[in-house]
Amino acid sequence: MTASAHVLVFRPLIERLRARGDEVEITAREYAQTLQLLELHGIAAEVIGRHGGRSRLGKLRAMQKRLRALRRWGRGRDFDVALAHGSHELTITARRLGIPSSTTFDYEFAWLQHQLGCRAATKVVVPDAIPAERLERYGARPPKLLQYPGLKEEYYLADFEPEPSVLDALAVDRARVLVVLRPPPDVSLYHRHSNPLFPQTVDFLGRHEDVHAVVLPRTDEQRAFVQSLALPSIILPERAVDAQSLIALADLVVSAGGTMNREAAALGVPVYTTYGGRLGGVDEELIRLGRLKPLTDPRALELHKRDGSLGERVRRDPMDMLELLLSPLRG
Repeated sequence: MTASAHVLVFRPLIERLRARGDEVEITAREYAQTLQLLELHGIAAEVIGRHGGRSRLGKLRAMQKRLRALRRWGRGRDFDVALAHGSHELTITARRLGIPSSTTFDYEFAWLQHQLGCRAATKVVVPDAIPAERLERYGARPPKLLQYPGLKEEYYLADFEPEPSVLDALAVDRARVLVVLRPPPDVSLYHRHSNPLFPQTVDFLGRHEDVHAVVLPRTDEQRAFVQSLALPSIILPERAVDAQSLIALADLVVSAGGTMNREAAALGVPVYTTYGGRLGGVDEELIRLGRLKPLTDPRALELHKRDGSLGERVRRDPMDMLELLLSPLRG
């Protein structure tokens, strides 16, 4: 697991694997809230490596170090299959050790990551909203390419019900409009160009006396920046929180990333994107369906209380996702 969202994706799959008697070993990279979320969900993992930072050289060195460490860790342990969410280090290591592997992701324009990860993987599992021809340049074509309907969030949130106490823990004033904010993935290679819209949105909402805006930063640098603004309507959690409950109880979500946008859409919560990179097929489809709105000016946000009920939800069986990921075992 190399990013926070991976914990959420794999949690129900790990539970189902272990419930039927399979042995599951987990590795994780120290990045964002990945380790805190593993702890929050009671998942033990072997920590191998950390994020390489902004520079390409730093990323390359971190990848090389992690590849060596993963290979030492995995050698001779008789694994039957390796599963990854975009972790090219894992699929590369699995191939070198002769272990079948599957990788899954839902954003197709992380070019270098997918050139490495897809080519090394036995199977590539993605949403059917991504046009298959966009994945051909990564060597992912049927029968190697498998696609599933809907959002990955509709699978891992299938059994989810929000926990209202998350609002009390953050001292949220329930009379105010609750907005959840997620900054852009600043350290990702596919998001190189700084987008001023998100800081503008933080500033706008942070000064709005009828709003409580909870900012969920990805990095310590982002946390320090938001904290330095000292805006009266901003809430900045000290540690990883139950973000899914927070989203479900929010009046709206504004995110410059991907997963949190799609979680809001899956839970029927109004959501705006400030993402500054090239939109992937999943977000393109959500925008076409009106489940995701592009934001160009924070003054366009519809700031009003919802009635508290979730909108239309689609719940999909995580076992369907798991069967696709385990397809390398069937040859």
